[in-house]
Formats: sequence, C-alpha cells, structure tokens
Amino acid sequence: MKKVFIIAEAGVNHNGSLELAKKLIDVAVLAGADAVKFQTFKAENLVSKNAQKAEYQKQTTNSQESQFDMIKKLELDVETHKILMDYCKEKNIMFLSTPFDHDSIELLSDLGLQIFKIPSGEITNLPYLRHIGKLNKKVILSTGMTDIGEIEDAMDILISAGTKKENIIILHANTEYPTPMEDVNLKAMVTIGNTFDVDFGYSDHTLGIEVDIAAVAMGACCIEKHFTLDKNMEGPDHKASLEPDELKAMVKAIRNIELALGNGIKKPSKSESKNISIARKSIVAKVDIKKGEILTEEKIIIKRPGNGINPMRWDEIVGTIATKDYKEDELI
Repeated sequence: MKKVFIIAEAGVNHNGSLELAKKLIDVAVLAGADAVKFQTFKAENLVSKNAQKAEYQKQTTNSQESQFDMIKKLELDVETHKILMDYCKEKNIMFLSTPFDHDSIELLSDLGLQIFKIPSGEITNLPYLRHIGKLNKKVILSTGMTDIGEIEDAMDILISAGTKKENIIILHANTEYPTPMEDVNLKAMVTIGNTFDVDFGYSDHTLGIEVDIAAVAMGACCIEKHFTLDKNMEGPDHKASLEPDELKAMVKAIRNIELALGNGIKKPSKSESKNISIARKSIVAKVDIKKGEILTEEKIIIKRPGNGINPMRWDEIVGTIATKDYKEDELI
C-alpha cells in the first residue's frame, strides 16, 4: 500500500528569516510530514512593479505596500537554500521548493532537487512548463483556477518536453485563502485522476484538517498544506495556515486513515475473529429432547454462542432425528 506523501508547506511563512525557516522545518519534522516546502523566486522576475495584491494579502499585510515590495522581503538567496537543504538532510525530511521563474528553476535544478512542484499560477505559463518538462524530474502539478482543458494542455507540454507521465502527480486545488467549503469540490480530484490516469492528490487552503482527511479517504496519494508557527504573524499566508499542533493532528489523522483503508478484501480481521463464537448464534435445544425424537421447529431454537451448528443450516437440521439426549440450551 502506497504511503500518502504529506508536504508541509512552509511557503513564505518564514517572513524572510533563516531562523524562522529552521523552526518551521523543526515543526514539520515533529509533525511527521514527509517533506517541507518553501518558495523560490526573484521578485524582479515574478511581479511587475505595479501588480496588485490579492484581497487576502491586503487583509494580512500592509495594504499600502505593493505586491513587489511584499514579495521582495520574502526572497531566499542561494546560500539560504543551501543551509536549509543541509538542515533538512540533518533532520531527515525532504526539502522541496516551488520555483516561480526560470532562474529559480535552474537554481533548484543545480542544487539537485528531484521533485519539482508547479504552482497553480504557472499552469498556463508555456515556457515555464517546457523548462521544467525538459529536466525529466518528478513533477507535482497544482491545478487551482483551472478547467480540465487547461490541465490537459499543461500535461501535454510537460510530457512532450521530456517528463514521463508516470512521474507526474496532479493536485486538485483552490487558490482562495482560505477556501470556502462550498468551493472545495473534492470530487473534482477524482475526476482528474480518472481523466488523466495519473496519481492524484490535494493542495488544501481550507481552514482545518477535515478536507485533507476526506481527500485521503477518496484516494489522494499526496496532500499539501500550509503551516505556520503562529497564525497571527504578519505575512500573506499565515492566517490560512495550520499551527504546529494542527499540523501534527492532520498527519496523525492521515496515517490513521491510511491504516483504516486496508486492502479492500472483505474477510474477518485478525482482531475480530475471536468475537465470532461470542456474537454469532448456533442451533440449540429449545426444550429437553430425547434420543430418537424428531428435531421439529418447536424443539430447537437459535441462540448464542456461535461455536455450534451454523443457523444457515436450519432447513437441513429441521426434521432430522436426535442422535442423543439434549438438555434445554444445549448445542445441537
């Protein structure tokens, strides 16, 4: 049974601080996540100077500040990447980062990243997709704001550029932070898997952890979730992120669901087998019966325990001759 790949999305919740970034890695390790993911970008390549912030960003950061100025403060330089990668290696958790421009793709490739996460905003960026496709690495593709046709186009570009289809995981997503429950549309995740015949998962921006658990129960092989040290910190994504205890609870719940899903074969489990004789019933004597008497429906009854003749053989037993004396309640 494949283990669900859980990505703890630190994103830009380090607020530009190496110390905070390391603390986020520690939290992801403690929670039991498989990977911790950051974001790699150069503000000059990502955002025009006059680009507006998203509404949720205006509410969680200085509304007078431009998107460019906000993003610029959250950049991680090459040296910081190396330090964080080494720290992840030391802590035995996978380091991941989402590149948002060509320079960042090259930087992460040069640093030896084996899995490339494509964010929802880049799914219509043909040159970007082609660049990642040429690397022939494993790809996790987020699909917020898309329809099936746009996902198909992105897949075609990645595959024709050189990425093997079996190396692509597609994540259903909604890019509203936080995502209203009525907009989650979790069934679309399964539609994606069925349409493209690929492994699928869910990148979650809802408040809470129940949707992630439901996604795993519906077959998600990968879950990505934002987390923070404190929801009240200043920054664009803290408010819609899990705090450490919530992240830990989510991972634990997902691991429990993995176990609970089982192998799909319906048969008595090891733990319940001992209860068969206690909970089931057998054919027993309803009254005292003498040897040679006919076992009529008036003389036999079905009662616990279940270690005698199975009541499914009732028709077979009715009308037969008693081969011995029976006391009331004795197993036939």
